[in-house]
Amino acid sequence: MRHVSPIRPHTIPLHCASMGNDAEDDVKKRLVCWFSCGAASAVATKLAITQYANSGFEIVIARCIVKEEHPDNERFADDCAKWFGMPITNMINEEYAGSVWRVIQKRKFIAGPKGASCTMILKKQVREAFQLPTDKHVFGYCAYEQDRWDRFLDTNNIDAISPLMERGLQHSDCLAMIENAGIELPTMYKLGYQHNNCIGCVKAGGAGYWNKIRADFPAQFWKMAGASRALSAQMVKVTEDGVERRIFLDELKEGIGDYKTEPEIQCGIFCEMAQQELAT
Repeated sequence: MRHVSPIRPHTIPLHCASMGNDAEDDVKKRLVCWFSCGAASAVATKLAITQYANSGFEIVIARCIVKEEHPDNERFADDCAKWFGMPITNMINEEYAGSVWRVIQKRKFIAGPKGASCTMILKKQVREAFQLPTDKHVFGYCAYEQDRWDRFLDTNNIDAISPLMERGLQHSDCLAMIENAGIELPTMYKLGYQHNNCIGCVKAGGAGYWNKIRADFPAQFWKMAGASRALSAQMVKVTEDGVERRIFLDELKEGIGDYKTEPEIQCGIFCEMAQQELAT
């Protein structure tokens, strides 16, 4: 995989944490743009680079590698790096080889009410090991996510900005801006998915989503169906005779569900933290 820096989260020194005030003053503060290969994070990164170009910040574009994302994401990341005019710092949890399947196999767990282990291990732990106390963070929250952004700011003690929120930009605006920049959209968007998450995201519970995965990526669907049976994970929500219940993937009937009307799947760096806050 190109440009990947194999960083073990527990080996990154958070050297600023123990510095005195004088030492902290000497450290050039970083503007860390969290790029996920999604359209929103790409546009947020581009806007932040332009806005803070002469601010004195050291601008860093950070990406957490997850192996189960569509392979076209590598092409999209390369195109975006050219658009940004600077390289992307790629990080991966080596213990799990950046793989959702490694996490599932080792943890014997797929997902539950408090979230999914893969987000915590492959994104949150890597992010925490990389960040410094003096960093300013850039996230791709869209204008319609104001409530979610407010909750995030209330529950996380970090310096963060959302360029899309500040400018009233929606996800559709980001898609248009990517295309206007001459960059081909990621394959998952072109296939009709709302977000550029893993192929067969374990946080998804909609019947429409999983039936779309079955049609577009049958091998990934049946692999996850086998795992859901083996680990007794009833991943799909269905409503029959007015009663909602959960079923195994291999019980899902073809043709049911409407993916376009189902809730969005959130799998960002901080969504696991927010879910835990709400679950306590």
